[in-house]
Amino acid sequence: MFTVGSGTFGINVMKVREILQPVDVTLMPHMHPHVQGIIRLREEIIPVIDLAKAIGFSQPDQSSADKLIVAEMNQMKVALHVHSVSRIHRISWEQIEKTGTLGQGLDDVTIGVIKMEANMILMLDYEKIVYDILPENGMKSAAVDTSRAAKRKNKTILLAEDSSILRELLKNTLTEAGYEKLMFTQDGKEALETLDSNHDKGEIDAVITDIEMPLMDGHHLTKLLKEERGYRELPVLIFSSLITGDLYHKGQRVGADAQISKPEIANLVEELDRLLAVK
Repeated sequence: MFTVGSGTFGINVMKVREILQPVDVTLMPHMHPHVQGIIRLREEIIPVIDLAKAIGFSQPDQSSADKLIVAEMNQMKVALHVHSVSRIHRISWEQIEKTGTLGQGLDDVTIGVIKMEANMILMLDYEKIVYDILPENGMKSAAVDTSRAAKRKNKTILLAEDSSILRELLKNTLTEAGYEKLMFTQDGKEALETLDSNHDKGEIDAVITDIEMPLMDGHHLTKLLKEERGYRELPVLIFSSLITGDLYHKGQRVGADAQISKPEIANLVEELDRLLAVK
């Protein structure tokens, strides 16, 4: 949990590599106005994003409480300049609610809110923030093999992804590949409801799910589908920036048929072809 201006925010600790005291930055020509500069951290060059500017919050004078949160998203490291870091809270995904009207004007970059006793913690769409500031370093629509497009067009894919920018990128890449019948949901709970409402029709051929989502995460969704909901034969592919170490093994334990790490979006098409026997 950390603060920016008068706001309180959270970031998944799995994305955090370390927390630093602010250091001198090197300015670069033609920098985005929300980038303070770059720093060198153990031979890596990392951009520093002024999170207050990125979300339109007021900027108090820099103090000794300021911190740099070094985070890794989609195989890219960035340093987020925040105004204080308080503590780690252990919560369940069910505690993260959709923002609705609670986003304090941040609806386009807020994916959820956690109601605590003293305040509300907003979960930002960090992938979208980084992509908007550094599009050349973010996840991009990938060139894909379109030779099997005709065989893909009749397959219906259900996707659970809470990030608006990633939904758009997935739509562009999969549609270009020939997977034109796409059904998008924003969390595991909505995906499960969509599956149940279409169960008798047998229209959905595969599920692609993120891990981090409000209300129901991708691991829980996969477990329900594979063990409790009668969807054992339905291919489930996890597509997330958190597929490392223990979380990869957790994906295996809950029965995921494939796991692809963002931003390897081209591999997503190849895995779908394999799971759906598209040749």
